[in-house]
Amino acid sequence: MKSYAAVDLGASSGRVMVGRVGPHSLELTEAHRFPNRPVRVPEGLRWDVLALYAGVLEGLRAAGAHSGGRLDSVGIDSWAVDYGLLDADGALLGNPVHYRDPRTEGVAEKVWATVPAQELYAATGLQYAPFNTLYQLAAARTSAQLPYADRLLLIPDLLAYWLTGEQGTELTNASTTQLIDPRTRDWSYDIASRLGIDLGLFAPLRQPGDPAGVLRGEVLEETGLTGPVPVTAVGSHDTASAVAAVPAEGERFAYICTGTWSLAGLELGTPVLTEESRAANFTNELGLDGTVRYLRNIMGLWLLQECVRAWGDPDLGELLLDASKVPALRSVVDAGDAAFLAPGRMPERIAEACRASGQPVPASPAEVTRCILDSLALAHRGAIAEAQRLADHPVDVVHVVGGGTRNTLLCQLTADACGLPVVAGPTEAAALGNVLVQSRAHGLVGDLADGRRLLTRTQPLTRYEPRGDAARWSEAEARLTRG
Repeated sequence: MKSYAAVDLGASSGRVMVGRVGPHSLELTEAHRFPNRPVRVPEGLRWDVLALYAGVLEGLRAAGAHSGGRLDSVGIDSWAVDYGLLDADGALLGNPVHYRDPRTEGVAEKVWATVPAQELYAATGLQYAPFNTLYQLAAARTSAQLPYADRLLLIPDLLAYWLTGEQGTELTNASTTQLIDPRTRDWSYDIASRLGIDLGLFAPLRQPGDPAGVLRGEVLEETGLTGPVPVTAVGSHDTASAVAAVPAEGERFAYICTGTWSLAGLELGTPVLTEESRAANFTNELGLDGTVRYLRNIMGLWLLQECVRAWGDPDLGELLLDASKVPALRSVVDAGDAAFLAPGRMPERIAEACRASGQPVPASPAEVTRCILDSLALAHRGAIAEAQRLADHPVDVVHVVGGGTRNTLLCQLTADACGLPVVAGPTEAAALGNVLVQSRAHGLVGDLADGRRLLTRTQPLTRYEPRGDAARWSEAEARLTRG
């Protein structure tokens, strides 16, 4: 048995998990969990990356306590697209900008004036999202910081640099910048050149499983760990790690990585770069072992999280129980609508969307919650059906992983909407995928299929069979299309 620390940072919280791995066993224990609270300052919305780093150090200290002061490796994954800028001395030039900051409003149109959206997609395969790193860099062109920047590090790579003193750019996360060619799995030099983006800002590319340095002496002293402790590059985009932990057999499966976002799609061997795929807003992000994560971003449980916050944090279990008693599909909204991207007033915005489309307006928290869950299931249905068609890749089962696996109502509604069985679990998919890549790098686990077999044997999974009338979901889908 070896012990691996998985640092897994989400948009609302971070955690350090300890994975104990043997040839036929995989155990995951939470060592430390800490909040991730963005801060609104006069210049905009920023990540409190220093607090995150402090949480990581505290988590490594706790992980060491779980493992007798010894860790065999550390891996870091987080959300995508955001970055920190370093000066020539390696010092951070201000807190990283949050992807929900409005600085990229209207920037895409300016980029498309130089590289049309169709050409951009054909070269990079990335869906349009206003916060893609490419648009953030275009927005930062007039900032005071960028001219002084010597290095750009994506969030997991920034934290790894602080832990080790070594810089790199992990490939699965780099593929979310809109500056990677998914066919060559290297930088899209032509796109960067045409847009005046200096790829020299990025550290050399790393693959999942590559060594990423060892913990610095100061880190060992602060965490109480016994060195040397290597840091291993994992699928540092949390979705890449989560998809690696989908306990699937064969190729005929879809997945939904649930949490603040829902990422719904397929695992493919080659990207889909057609104009029809671009128009449907599917993305081609890179995964482990030469795979492509062909998926659509859906707003996810962010909608419910924001409502719960607005309602004063009621008991979630009671709220979901009440929502299960509300008539199904009474009102639905487009869960991919950018109108729901910003924080604040979420219950009112959902009500306004229902009113504008001529549907009954949900009034109570239970009705709003049911509207959200029905809408998410409907969005899951649409994404998975369209992905199969666009990629010519049929599936027999949908795997739901991540925090949404705890929401049994959402899992059942997703099975009903898709007309396919849903296998829910594991919940801590990103952390498990993180651990699997580390254990692979150290020879304990074989290829991706071998890791998935280990997950199937060791992790609790729940199966939901589709039920109800599929025509009702088609009618709700048509209602949104008409709206």
